[in-house]
Amino acid sequence: MSLRLCFLLSLFWAAQINAAPDRYGVLHEERSLYTRILVHQNKNLLCLKFTLVRSDSNQSCKDLAQPKRMVFTYAQMSMAALLFNPSPKSILIVGLGGGTLPMALRELAPAAVIDTVEIDPAVVRVATDYFGYRTDDQNRVFTEDARVFGKRAKIRGQRYDLIVLDAFNGDYIPEHLMTVEYLREMRDLLTADGTLVANTFSSSNLYHHESNSYRQVFGDFINYRRKDTGNRVILIPQAQRSSEMRTTYTREQLLARAETLEAGLRPFDVSIIRIAKEVALADGARPDWNLRKRPLSDQYSPANLLRKL
Repeated sequence: MSLRLCFLLSLFWAAQINAAPDRYGVLHEERSLYTRILVHQNKNLLCLKFTLVRSDSNQSCKDLAQPKRMVFTYAQMSMAALLFNPSPKSILIVGLGGGTLPMALRELAPAAVIDTVEIDPAVVRVATDYFGYRTDDQNRVFTEDARVFGKRAKIRGQRYDLIVLDAFNGDYIPEHLMTVEYLREMRDLLTADGTLVANTFSSSNLYHHESNSYRQVFGDFINYRRKDTGNRVILIPQAQRSSEMRTTYTREQLLARAETLEAGLRPFDVSIIRIAKEVALADGARPDWNLRKRPLSDQYSPANLLRKL
């Protein structure tokens, strides 16, 4: 092969590599202080990734044809929290992603003040530039570590009717946001009839340790799982009360509440009646994890190792 031909071929392959982001719909890519951020588009689906290791690791997606539609099942499942408190006045969200949850709750609970905590300023910028995330006096974002925010909020006497823990990108939850100590801090930020909802793992050895961590802090909780997602949603209504005093919601009560929420959630493609039926089945179900596994703590939190088992 001649040197000229080799040179031309090298130029050709270089051009193909440089063109790859356009061919695959990559709109933005950067390395922040905390992660690698990728925004890509496939037809009407605009998605955010925090890693390129897994092809299915989308953290947040927006349907450009139906911008309000909650693309991910876990986001739809998280709306189950509204079954227990349909009109929260104060909401805390840990983890911004593309801003799906705070923007939806801004519309669904217009009287609420929503505080979203996101440690990475690059994520806030990307959510704003590409996914339509907007802040205002009632929809606020705090760029700091969620653990630090929680401690300061407790000192201020802040309390929330709804806390959403969503610092989960499909592969990873920061270890210090999974421990018994952190969950106690979140419990102390709930109002007396507040609800906590967490998007988290549904498999691996970590599932057992994490479940026992929540159980140690909150007692019994609703372990909401579905076969069409690798996530699960933990629901803890009226979490500051002991498990003995926690109100039990009947299937009929949940369905009646779902009927009042159905119209408002329809634009978000959330089948709240189906969710209410599934939550009713999950409420009171026996633990499906190993109760002997050690809860996670600030002294024992090998989350990344356990996730791989």
